[in-house]
Amino acid sequence: MKRSGWILWLALWASILVSPLLGVSCRREQTAKRYKLAFITNNKSDFWEIARAGCHAAQQDLGDVELLFRMPAKGTVEQQDDILREMIHLGAQGVAVSPIDHARQGQILNEVARHALLITQDSDAPESNRRCYIGTDNEAAGRQAGELLKQALPEGGTVMAFVGKTESPNASRRIHGLRGALDGSNVRLIGIQTDDTDRARAVKNVADALDKYPDLAGVVGLWSYNGPAILNALRSAGKTGQVQAVCFDEEDKTLEGVRTGEIYATIVQQPREFGYLSIQLMHDILDGKPAPSGPVIVPTLVVDKHNVDAFCKQTDRLRQGG
Repeated sequence: MKRSGWILWLALWASILVSPLLGVSCRREQTAKRYKLAFITNNKSDFWEIARAGCHAAQQDLGDVELLFRMPAKGTVEQQDDILREMIHLGAQGVAVSPIDHARQGQILNEVARHALLITQDSDAPESNRRCYIGTDNEAAGRQAGELLKQALPEGGTVMAFVGKTESPNASRRIHGLRGALDGSNVRLIGIQTDDTDRARAVKNVADALDKYPDLAGVVGLWSYNGPAILNALRSAGKTGQVQAVCFDEEDKTLEGVRTGEIYATIVQQPREFGYLSIQLMHDILDGKPAPSGPVIVPTLVVDKHNVDAFCKQTDRLRQGG
């Protein structure tokens, strides 16, 4: 074979061998992460693990997102502020956050908004420069809790509410809705106890209330971990069935209490949708699509003894990333 023939033959084989590699390179370039998007919770709980599953589902569907998911284990403003600063440092292009105390965090939230697309989820900060809010209509959810208490206590009575922080927007709106639903009824809200997201303190608050008010007819837990705290305290005091409980969210212990009848009902949000919609919405806005003109409301659901088993099956699937 002449030298020119060898050269042509080698070139042909080189093109055959290199073409698949070029294809792989092109595919890698096409699927390279384009958007670095952050999702920040307000504490560490099972509720947020379901939101994480929604974030990952959106990441998989979109194919061009690097996800930064953060849960402040202590649930403090200071810890969440540090995470927000970390997102600026990491160059996140979009940040979806559930503010712990919007009144104290206005400066850091607006600092994030100067560097990235900022949206709020679960708990709003309407006075900040966030582009939109995704989550529950918390006032409507509070009214829902009040209506459930009236159903559970047809003869009326006094009730106590428990929450991490009353200054958190979602808590304050739920309390407002709760008061509105009970206003003029024979069910009377006599106080609100806070625990600063300290779970041991949350149990103690309920135990102290049961001891101080022996005729207490009902209790309502406004944050996810308040449900297990209420159940533990009621069991320790031997008052399950005597004191009616209405809770929020789908922690395992709360669902256990609903199943056994020790908790009348729990109002569940849809945290998977919080996660999925947050990532999808930030992606769409960064792609040039218009932001929603108003809040994106994800409806709540009531879980009681009639539908708890079906709901548990669905929740287990979501926690496993399904």
